[in-house]
Amino acid sequence: MLRILAMATALLSSGPAAALDLKTPFASIDGGSLSLSDWQGHPVLVVNTASQCGFTGQYRGLQDLYERYRDRGLIVLAVPSDDFQQELGSDAEVKEFCELQYGIDMPMTGITHVRGSGAHPFYRSVRDEAGFSPRWNFNKVLIGPEGQVAGTFGSRVEPLSEQITEQIDALLP
Repeated sequence: MLRILAMATALLSSGPAAALDLKTPFASIDGGSLSLSDWQGHPVLVVNTASQCGFTGQYRGLQDLYERYRDRGLIVLAVPSDDFQQELGSDAEVKEFCELQYGIDMPMTGITHVRGSGAHPFYRSVRDEAGFSPRWNFNKVLIGPEGQVAGTFGSRVEPLSEQITEQIDALLP
């Protein structure tokens, strides 16, 4: 009991939780950059993706989710990553694959590290604030309009599942 009390005291005295890094831009797959802070006031579903994974079919669900909710303000950001060795070799190949196979028009970053010491600062901040780090491709992080982690979801949670859509509905006007 004393150990638990000491841990709680240490947590409370360590100050507020680290804020999410919404300002460090991602390289856009289309050139230029994408910053989550540009979408402040909107919920954003950030998904680490891969083109050669058993879950790659979720691209269809992500695009459908984006089409269903984008007029109400939802942003879906695909973050291609080769951290699990299942991504194509270049941004151009990923972009072509996603457009041809799934008609993707949601925002996409270039190929990005999402875990470990080389992870993009956004993913490091999610790990620090929410204790969540992608364990595989198609892990999802829902960011609320105020910039907080509103939910995290593993690969097996489909983009159009009630688990995700109920949380999105609660965040949208």
